[in-house]
Amino acid sequence: MTSQSYQLMLRVGPEPGKVFELSKAELHVGRDVNNEIMINDAELSRRHARLVSQGGGYVLEDLGSTNGTFVNGKRLSGPHALQPGETIRFGDTVTLSYEIAGFDPNATVASGQAAAPAPAPVAAPPAQPASGYAGQVPAGPDSSSSSGPLANLLGNRSLMIGCAALLVVGACVGIAGLWYIDSNELWCDYFSFLFSACP
Repeated sequence: MTSQSYQLMLRVGPEPGKVFELSKAELHVGRDVNNEIMINDAELSRRHARLVSQGGGYVLEDLGSTNGTFVNGKRLSGPHALQPGETIRFGDTVTLSYEIAGFDPNATVASGQAAAPAPAPVAAPPAQPASGYAGQVPAGPDSSSSSGPLANLLGNRSLMIGCAALLVVGACVGIAGLWYIDSNELWCDYFSFLFSACP
């Protein structure tokens, strides 16, 4: 067992912010449920790495994993004595930080005590998203362009309805005129060129 308490904080992976307390003399890391530190990610081997308590801290060792174990960006080729603040990466998608429990300010964010201060920084940036929205103005033409064809279609529909109404009115006037001519027997007066019998 170590004289000081250490932990791993999941920075990037399936559950960012999750804390793994290092409280045993030996812990295995991998995606299998039988590991003391189980991280459900395809980049991890079933039994990926091992942490062993040694010299007041922990030594990290890769167990022949497929995607490798990295400390501060360098792939491990043998056991590595971890120092607080170092970054551990398993494969390409899982990143953790090795920390002294209770001393890292980011670790306290995971506890319920520091959860209240977190909203204070969130309240400050609202002015910046407003400028971000201004930067998103180019997205506007897409929505307006989608309404453009609709407006054109409505305009064309109105034009078509207007033309149809004129045709109907014209047909009605024509029919009424022909009815008037027929009822008053004015065919020869208006259409004498059509009928040879007209005087």
